[in-house]
Amino acid sequence: MNLKAVFEQLQGKRVVIIGDVILDTYIWGDVKRISPEAPVPVFETTTEKTGCGGAANVAQNVASLGGDAILVGVIGQDREGEKLVQMLTEMNLVTTGVYTDPQRPTSTKTRVIAHGATTLADREPGSGHHLLRIDRESKQEISPQIQEHLLDTVVSQLPTSDAVIFADYDKGVITAQFIKGVVKHAKSYGIPIIVDPKQNNFWHYEGVTAVTPNHKEASAAVHEEIMDASDLVAVGEKILNRLSLKALLITRDADGMSLFQRVADGTVEVEHLPPHSNIVTDVTGAGDTVVAAFTLALAADAEFRSAAMLSNLAGGIAVGKMGCATVTSKELLHAIEKVK
Repeated sequence: MNLKAVFEQLQGKRVVIIGDVILDTYIWGDVKRISPEAPVPVFETTTEKTGCGGAANVAQNVASLGGDAILVGVIGQDREGEKLVQMLTEMNLVTTGVYTDPQRPTSTKTRVIAHGATTLADREPGSGHHLLRIDRESKQEISPQIQEHLLDTVVSQLPTSDAVIFADYDKGVITAQFIKGVVKHAKSYGIPIIVDPKQNNFWHYEGVTAVTPNHKEASAAVHEEIMDASDLVAVGEKILNRLSLKALLITRDADGMSLFQRVADGTVEVEHLPPHSNIVTDVTGAGDTVVAAFTLALAADAEFRSAAMLSNLAGGIAVGKMGCATVTSKELLHAIEKVK
């Protein structure tokens, strides 16, 4: 199946995205002087912008690529949670699976960015540099009652879904027991289960279809440093074997990505895909785009190699944008046509 044929099959595929819902806030401004009160720079705010992060960004990428996204997660009973639901609703995303827990805050990441430009149009593309990130969150595991509620929500969606994504950010929404329940039910429907993992739950995803860590996460998972291609292959094979995966996709920033999959004779086949971006503005959220495109392709019955190639193109577009950006169907199709 060529990439254009895969792309055409993405449209309308229904994906359940489970994970940590995050509000991203960006504050742009200028630093022109030092405070007289302490030897620190004075940051003068000029522009603020909010966006969807974490599992919410994965969901909006699924939707912008033509899929049907069902988001399942937890927010707080606060203004940040209300803002997230408002933004998701404006994008026509289903939010009935987003549970409000008054006992925890909505996970919020605020990035402070110094900028020398004088207009908003100049600020948006991403020139400037990050000064500070402020996180407001709870990493405490959600209660068993909320876990049960979320699992019931997921199970109710599975009969009409084509794939499941775990967008795990170690914020406490995804637990070992919750993973086990979702995987058991999703497997009974024979649909792909794809994971963008973080450290806490990394080894709890045994039996899923594929995981998509970046090279730092993969290295940390097996406690081995990746210095060269042979190290990368050794790390990849260990993860593939220990989690009993059908495939493993390791993203490698400016070096592209590497696909590991088990072939018919039981051996592991590795393919290194070169990057598809000349300009890297911001890698924030690029992994969200990759897992969204990869999963949609698998939901469309694409082979792992075709799915990886498609997600590589989508990730290349995402890193050229500022913040947790989405990639549109039109942009991806244009990228596919350029590599013909």
